[in-house]
Amino acid sequence: MARTKSILTEARQIERAVTLIHLGARLQVLESETDLSYERLLRLYKEVAGRSPSKGQLPFSTDWFMTWQPNIHASLFLNIHEYLNKVSELDEIDTVIKAYQLYLEQTRTQALEPLLSVTRAWRLVKFVDNGMLTLTKCSCCGGHFVTHPHEIAKHYVCGMCNPPARAGKGRASGSLRIPAAAAPAAAAGAH
Repeated sequence: MARTKSILTEARQIERAVTLIHLGARLQVLESETDLSYERLLRLYKEVAGRSPSKGQLPFSTDWFMTWQPNIHASLFLNIHEYLNKVSELDEIDTVIKAYQLYLEQTRTQALEPLLSVTRAWRLVKFVDNGMLTLTKCSCCGGHFVTHPHEIAKHYVCGMCNPPARAGKGRASGSLRIPAAAAPAAAAGAH
């Protein structure tokens, strides 16, 4: 019976790894979240993706999550993740996968380019678990946004309510846009 269980466990881990590869996860994420050997993961990655995995270090800085558009995307993902964590009994990595799939669904629905990769989403959850980032409630709209844990929550205003001067003015397709009339109104409401 133990032999059957180990085969089933391995099958679940392979399935999880394949899902992560399809979502674009880096090999380091697969190594961290499965018990499969590096060699097996490498072969699996090449078979599923049709190419070798990307090389290099994983993103480690929390700074990326603090810039305007990435913060909005990271906050959307993390709110979904936190909700799933409360209402489901999934393994942590399965919660990340499901939350990321729902995040992609939301960005597609809004015709936005998803800025958050599954690797960054996974890293974001690790940062939150380690107390390096948290969700803080906006004092203006009431939404919860990714911030540093030392942010003064009482006076925190998110990037949606108080966007930076050039926010939403870029020409990149699929990026957030702020209508010209809404920008001054949002800035006035923040004061």
